[in-house]
Amino acid sequence: METTSIKLNEITRDWYIVDAEGQTLGRLASKIAQIIRGKAKPAFTPHMDMGDFVVVINAEKVKVTGNKEEDKKYWHHTGFPGGQKEASLKRMRLEHPDRIITNAVKGMLPHNRLGRQLNTHLKVYSGTEHPHAAQKPQTIQL
Repeated sequence: METTSIKLNEITRDWYIVDAEGQTLGRLASKIAQIIRGKAKPAFTPHMDMGDFVVVINAEKVKVTGNKEEDKKYWHHTGFPGGQKEASLKRMRLEHPDRIITNAVKGMLPHNRLGRQLNTHLKVYSGTEHPHAAQKPQTIQL
């Protein structure tokens, strides 16, 4: 039996919309990462971008367990000496609620060129409105 490899012109990309309200952050992010990667497709090829697009709405209403609201820290470096910045999940939820889900999904994708390309398939919005109605996204329940 031969292994068949999918070609670029055979890839079909669908658009899905996910409501993050009341969903647990880690469980939601892992399901989104699987959809973006294309792992649920029968012809999954690990080295190709064959996943679907995911639009996440209500990102500010995602749920976390335990004391993660105060204990979980996000940090980045500005590139200047002494430029390490730190923010708690509570502060991120107020200032940049879309980055909570974006960072969680990014950590579950490959850490190479393919992962950076797949990360563009994720669109996260803090409210219920999004500009992707023309793509006719299907609502899925995770």
